[in-house]
Amino acid sequence: MTPIVGSGLLFFIFLSVPIALALGLASAVGILYIGDIPLQVMAQRMVNGVGHFTLMALPFFIFAGYLMEQGGISRRLIQMVSAFVGHRTGGVAIVTVLSAMLFSSISGSGSATTAALGSILIPAMIARGYSKPFAASVQATSGELGIIIPPSIAMVIYGIATDTSIGDLFMAGIIPGLMIGFSLVVLTFFLAKKKGYQGVEKASWTERWKALRESFWALLMPIIILGGIYTGVFTPTESAVVAVVYACIVGFFIYKEINWTTFKKAVNETLVTSGMIMFIIANASIFSWVLTREQVPQKMAALFASFSADPFVFLLLCNIFLFFVGMFFDASPAIIVLAPILTPIALTFGVDPVHFGLIMTVNMAMGMITPPVGVNLFVACKIANISMESMMKDLIPFWLVIVANLLIITYFPQLSLWLPNILK
Repeated sequence: MTPIVGSGLLFFIFLSVPIALALGLASAVGILYIGDIPLQVMAQRMVNGVGHFTLMALPFFIFAGYLMEQGGISRRLIQMVSAFVGHRTGGVAIVTVLSAMLFSSISGSGSATTAALGSILIPAMIARGYSKPFAASVQATSGELGIIIPPSIAMVIYGIATDTSIGDLFMAGIIPGLMIGFSLVVLTFFLAKKKGYQGVEKASWTERWKALRESFWALLMPIIILGGIYTGVFTPTESAVVAVVYACIVGFFIYKEINWTTFKKAVNETLVTSGMIMFIIANASIFSWVLTREQVPQKMAALFASFSADPFVFLLLCNIFLFFVGMFFDASPAIIVLAPILTPIALTFGVDPVHFGLIMTVNMAMGMITPPVGVNLFVACKIANISMESMMKDLIPFWLVIVANLLIITYFPQLSLWLPNILK
């Protein structure tokens, strides 16, 4: 029956059926093929799939991200970073990466980070003489940090799909996220130096202090969220609600850039995005149930073991597989479908589920900057008004740095597990 379900999924995807419907239809085909399972099971499993309390974190983190975007947070973070490093060689490009690192700790989304910062920084880079492909490559690549640096929507989905601690996943993402971010800063500096891209006028300490003071409330948000989780003040799910309340207070009463019009816009965008993700989760839950009933995880574990019993080889094969998946699937549906299948296999090879969650997340982040379905590439190209093909040459060095970071994260699990372990 497994070939029927798998072939059905590929067939519906080939017909350009939305991934959520493709998962549901393929599952229905499998259930009908079995014959002794009533179709009512689909409805039951779909309801159970979205019935987790921890799923409440998703719409609230998404809402908080939209509120912070509407509330002028991105602009203040850019001004603060630019005041301190904008005068360096390749200053605006370096500001782009560092601003993405900061905004990622607020948004939880790679595409949102790319869009919110790119609308300001890509035109700024082009105005300073940067080539459009280089500017788009810097922004698209740094935007992927949105799902690596916590709070990350992708990590929330992985935690729910595999029953892994979301708090541990958040902590595990800090060091890898910083490592990737600063390696991009170094690469950006050397590429900018080679291309002759200069910085902006150096800011005075008075200007720096003003920019730091204005961005204080934005910088405080990730501290409140992660600090609250690990001091036991609130759970990861409750922290999402705290993030929304905090975003409302900052946007309405401190920065005063959110009004009822922008608030309603954030609500509408949250409803659309959350509804889409929840519908995918509901359909993926029945798809995963069908595969689990057919013992697909056990069969795949045996297949991996037939290649080698070495965890090193298993992780290499997983990275190759996830890389190709990331080329064609967005992060959320890919994690929803594959995490419940691959994580139990990883456990049989002695891989920690938190560590494996980081491996999956970084692979999915790579997919955001890899054609043909790299969502960050589409966003950056649209802002820069260029074709995706024209930026491939400039994108290659950034892509290679992400690959190198992925291999380091894969084979040095201490980078992911050190913070979660010491905070337990």
